[in-house]
Amino acid sequence: MVKVAQRYALLIVDMQNDFVMPGSPMRVVGAKSTIPVISKVLKTFRDLKMPIFHCIREYRPDGSDIEITRLANFIEHTKGLVPGTRGCEIVEELKPRPGEYKIIKNRFSAFMNTELDFMLRRLDVNHVIICGTQYPSCIRSTAFDAICYGYYASVLTDATSAKNQDIADSNIRDMTDVGIVCTESSEVLKKIKP
Repeated sequence: MVKVAQRYALLIVDMQNDFVMPGSPMRVVGAKSTIPVISKVLKTFRDLKMPIFHCIREYRPDGSDIEITRLANFIEHTKGLVPGTRGCEIVEELKPRPGEYKIIKNRFSAFMNTELDFMLRRLDVNHVIICGTQYPSCIRSTAFDAICYGYYASVLTDATSAKNQDIADSNIRDMTDVGIVCTESSEVLKKIKP
């Protein structure tokens, strides 16, 4: 077996106030509790000067660019993740710094209709470390697309959330079955530190 040198990038997915903060319209239970672990991983990537991508959702106020499965609820109730609103902002603890990248997506995958693949290739990245919210939609589709585009992919299980543990466990099993590494952040941080 050929050993390939790993060149990592961190993808932090959808850690925005509307998904994270209590009382917000699209809150994912458990997202807020992942902030300390994501912060630790983020600090390590910053210290090592490795690429960091904040992959976030934004929707037009009229809902014309939202997934069809969320459209009715968006129009009737939530109006979440609209640019210029506090809910659309990345949570304070994880705010991007100069030199970090922001990928704006309007679908589950951070790869779909974005410049993410182009930028990762330009930066010579071949392994993406994924965390954020939530497993069955944005984390899973981003991880599967990473594999489809030819990247190694790892999902940080202690830095990723879902509505409940059963959903998390089912998605972890499915991702593991296709070769996505699902592991705690401490294991990944051991591998990336020089």
